[in-house]
Amino acid sequence: MAYVPAPGYQPTYNPTLPYNQPIPGGLSIGMSIYIQGVADEKMKRFQVNFAVGQDPGADIAFHFNPRFDGWDKVVFNSQQGGRWGNEERKRSMPFSKGAPFELVFMIMAEHYKVVVNGNPFYEFGHRLPLQMVTHLQVNGDLHLQSINFLGGQFTPNQGPMGLPPHHGPGPNHHLLASLPPVPFTAKLQGGLTARRTIIIKGYVLPTAKSFAINFKVGSSGDLALHINPRMGEGAVVRNTCVRGSWGSEERKVAHNPFGPGQFFDLSIRCGTDRFKVYNNGQHLFDYSHRLPAFQTVDTLEINGDITLSYVQV
Repeated sequence: MAYVPAPGYQPTYNPTLPYNQPIPGGLSIGMSIYIQGVADEKMKRFQVNFAVGQDPGADIAFHFNPRFDGWDKVVFNSQQGGRWGNEERKRSMPFSKGAPFELVFMIMAEHYKVVVNGNPFYEFGHRLPLQMVTHLQVNGDLHLQSINFLGGQFTPNQGPMGLPPHHGPGPNHHLLASLPPVPFTAKLQGGLTARRTIIIKGYVLPTAKSFAINFKVGSSGDLALHINPRMGEGAVVRNTCVRGSWGSEERKVAHNPFGPGQFFDLSIRCGTDRFKVYNNGQHLFDYSHRLPAFQTVDTLEINGDITLSYVQV
């Protein structure tokens, strides 16, 4: 059962280091680059470069370099003609040795906005034109889980926290702004159609007990699919609620990615006879439709002990 990425959402899972690949379509205002990984237990440093070309000596528009060296800090710089520019530093370390992280670079009109684990961390002013940047480079003391390039269309309207909204490819796909609040509700324009895929990227809080994802019929309140990870039970419960009555629970999963302090990248694909759910590109479970008229589902609800970094509906 092959993983089918959603339109406009094609992450690279488990890329090898050193990573040095073209940025699809190049950099543009409104784009976000999501990097998920785990810092090495003995981490000393790693770097992320927005480079002008693939060659080792290529100019670097933005060099992001966390360093564990006794004076834990993150260094920011650029390199032109083989020479480094004026170094900027922040004596604060948002990464922990051995811990998972989510690092987001948001491309703004005046700067790169760096967000770590959902928290704004730094803004680095542009020193080279965005149009010159062609490659993303990642290397150092970390394990990469996924890299994803999202958005890239600029609109004058700003999303939450001043972040640019992203607009997806097609009338039934709308990429919501990064870092949406929880509880979260979104309307599914056109209803839940076959082959439609919902993307949910988030983080399970360290003290989490449970959270829920509901595919709801707004007019009746019926839930076609209720996904309810419960940390205390180590279970991922699925069910359907029709006219206030719950059906039988399903709990079997190929693996459970929803541990406290863990990041997840869910892809929920609606088929003609079932939902297919993946995490980080790996099959998690199927759920046969119990509500025959699944097209009447018009609302997505997310609540509980998580933070969200990105949702596409």
